[in-house]
Amino acid sequence: MGPEHVFRTQVVGAAVLDDAENPTHFLAAQRAYPETLRGMWEFPGGKADPDDASCEAALIRECSEELDVQLRLLDEIPGPHAQGWPLKESSAMRVWTAVVTGGELMLGPQYDGADHLDLRWIPLHDDGAAARDLEWIPADRPIVEALLARLR
Repeated sequence: MGPEHVFRTQVVGAAVLDDAENPTHFLAAQRAYPETLRGMWEFPGGKADPDDASCEAALIRECSEELDVQLRLLDEIPGPHAQGWPLKESSAMRVWTAVVTGGELMLGPQYDGADHLDLRWIPLHDDGAAARDLEWIPADRPIVEALLARLR
């Protein structure tokens, strides 16, 4: 996929940190569906809608809907493509570091936890070992590595 490739679906994700200045943990979410990805870990987020003002607005909306929290976005973790990190032929994900500014992390109360099976704070003090031990959705692995490199 060259730089001119346009991904039909824009996905947004958050690498939620426990602290903006001195993070010691980041948040991972365990997928509930589809069955092929059930139980695997990912960054919380979702698809940008045409009526979202921006990818950043889409991410804030998605995390409010799925996790019942308000986020302050920090920095984008730039991917290899203008649309971020390729997930598959038709979709790519832009990812930002973020911190929770309000609400309490929940498994989507209005969805009865339909999006995620679990949420887990992953420690960063072990040079990324805990993060690498999780079974990540394959497309998210390079993003995890980019996040770990950025936070070193």
